[in-house]
Order: sequence, then C-alpha cells, then structure tokens
Amino acid sequence: MPYDFTTMLDREGQDAIAVEKIPIPGAQIDAGFSRIPMWVADMNFATVPSITQAIVHRAQHPAFGYFSPTEEYYNAIIRWQAQRNGVQGLEKEHIGYENGVLGGVVSALRVLCSAGDNVLVHSPTYIGFTHALENNGYHIVTSPLYRDQDGVWRMDYEDMERKLQENHIHAAIFCSPHNPCGRVWTREELEKAMDIYRRNDVFVISDEIWSDLTLPGYRHIPTQSVSEDARSRTIAMYAPSKTFNLAGLVGSYHIVYNRFLRDRMDKESSLSHYDSMNVLWMHALMGAYTPEGACWLDELRQVLGENVRYACDYIAGHFDGVTLARPEGTYMLFLDCSRWCAEHGKTLDELLRAGVRVGVIWQDGRPFHGQWAIRMNLAVPTAVVREAFDRLDKYVFNA
Repeated sequence: MPYDFTTMLDREGQDAIAVEKIPIPGAQIDAGFSRIPMWVADMNFATVPSITQAIVHRAQHPAFGYFSPTEEYYNAIIRWQAQRNGVQGLEKEHIGYENGVLGGVVSALRVLCSAGDNVLVHSPTYIGFTHALENNGYHIVTSPLYRDQDGVWRMDYEDMERKLQENHIHAAIFCSPHNPCGRVWTREELEKAMDIYRRNDVFVISDEIWSDLTLPGYRHIPTQSVSEDARSRTIAMYAPSKTFNLAGLVGSYHIVYNRFLRDRMDKESSLSHYDSMNVLWMHALMGAYTPEGACWLDELRQVLGENVRYACDYIAGHFDGVTLARPEGTYMLFLDCSRWCAEHGKTLDELLRAGVRVGVIWQDGRPFHGQWAIRMNLAVPTAVVREAFDRLDKYVFNA
C-alpha cells in the first residue's frame, strides 16, 4: 500500500479529544497499559497527503480575507458525487454550505416544522441527533430498528407509518449509512421507507456523512436517487469530515434539489450569520475530492474491512454473551452486552470501567438508545485492534 495505515499516530498535545479524554465517569487506566482510543468517531490514521498539501499551499499566501467558494470547489463535489455515488444532474445551485451536519439538521428542521413538533428518528440513534433536537425544542419519536433472524438490523415499516400517523409527524431524520448500527441500506429498503414518507407527507433530512465509508462489498445509494419524489422531499447532508478525519476543520454541505426548500434553507442559515465557510476547509475539501483522495479512501476501506472482520470473528469466538450485527459501513461496532452482564452479575458501568482499566477507551452505548450497548471505534491500525481484543479477552470478558 502506498499509504500508511499501520502506524498509530502520536496525537498527544495535538488537539485530539480521542486521546485526551476518557468518556467513562470515574474510569482510569491501570499502570502498565497504553491508551487505545476506540470511542469518539474519528480515525487514528494520517489523512491523505493531498489535503495537507492543499492547506499548506493556501496558507503560504499571507492573506485570509473575505472570499466566495470557487467553481473548483463546486466542481470537486459534483465530480466526487458522480464518481463515488453515481449521482447525475447535480449542479452548483443544488449545493449549500453548512457549519457541520448537525447545524444543517437544525436549519432544515426550522424550515420544515416548528419548535415543539414531533420528529421521527430510528433507534438506536446517533447521540448528536438527540442533543440537537432536544436542545432546539423538538420532540423525538423513535421507531426502533430490529435484528432479523440473521442478526441484520432492519427498519420496521409498519411501526414507522403508525408513529408518523399517531404523532402527526411531518419531518423525519434518516441516517444512511446508519450510525451506530452500521447498516448500508439497500435500494429496496430506501424505496419502501421513502414511499412511507411520501404517503404521509413527511419531509426527510438524510444524514449521509458516512456515505464514503461503506465496507468492501457494499455501496452507498443516495436517498435522493431512489425516486423523483425522494429527490424533491429530501434534504441530504454530506461532508468529507468522517471520510478524511477533518472534523476539527468544521464544515459540511447539503444537497437540495427542491428549489423552495433550498431557498428556505439558505434564508434560515443566514438569519444567525453563523453559517460561513472557512477558506482552509474549502481547500481541504478540494484536496480530499481528488484522484489521490479516492485512492487513499479505497485503501482505507480495505483496512477497515479487515478490522471489522477480525473484531466480529473474535467476538463471536471468544466473548460468550456478547452479540452484534456485523457492520456494512462506518468503522463503529455496537455491542450488545446484555447476556454477558446478566451471566456475570455485572452492570454495564462496571464492564465499561473494566475495559478502560486495561487501556481500551470505548463508549457507553446507552445515550445511543442501546440499554446494554457499548460502541467501539475500529479506525486504528489492525495490530492495535488485535491488541485491544487480546486485552479484553484476558482481563475483561474471560478474566
């Protein structure tokens, strides 16, 4: 491989909460164990060199005044969406900037409904959705995903439709690929979901920030692509931040084909004057959405695929009482530890602290609506994944 996915980055003192924070209250690492960051959803790999080159090149010019996004910026997004997702007919006017996906979600909700309205989301639920909705006065109605006989997460279409009708819902947040479950929805699944939203006059905010990070054998299908109606009723959110580990630069973009929605989105985001692009973020995106970025991403997906394969096989073979659905996208695992905790007389808090004691910094899954869940980030070198699971085997699950 021309890119290095085997070296664990030294991020100490480099503005990284992944290695500066332990998210489990009261948990400490025992002496003799190194820290393995496996919680917040950023990667411990060096990003593609074309991004840093683009930023450095721009930073060498000593003026950073007012600017407008360039044609090259819009063309980079259009080319990337066409080449990675098969998107046709995307034009500059359909693309708008957002200071982060969650900010875009809130702006979209203010266009689609009023504070106090009910909004449908699937559960398990990305914690960012929960905070964004609750902090802005929206009421969350959840439609639980379920695991079928093969252990695959599925939407409950009957439950979705019933919840929409009973709660008079006209706005829904859809996550594709799904975080934290890792599902990459099929075209048939998307068509069924979007038909339910059509029948019930529901507009959709589709968070597709993980769209580039499907695992080998899976491909993202944009929600807007499944029908003309879906194209018109969906506000889609994208960003290179998950793909290339750029969250600290802040930035994302929406794709909206419906002119009425697009105009209202632009107006809403203009009211607070917060939604202004950073010039270095623009150049970072242009450095990411390049042939080199695509090559780097394809290698990354292979590494993540191997990490997911190893972790899932290891759990199935060594951690009796722990179950999960094998992810099809993202680099996150969502472990169900209910049986293990019951059989060993442990609380989830005790299990979480036990992992941290041996340096495995993982994440409480309860804020994601997983009662006995633990969320784990596998975007570290494969050797580090192996070390983490060896520690969990010896000192935690089979101690």
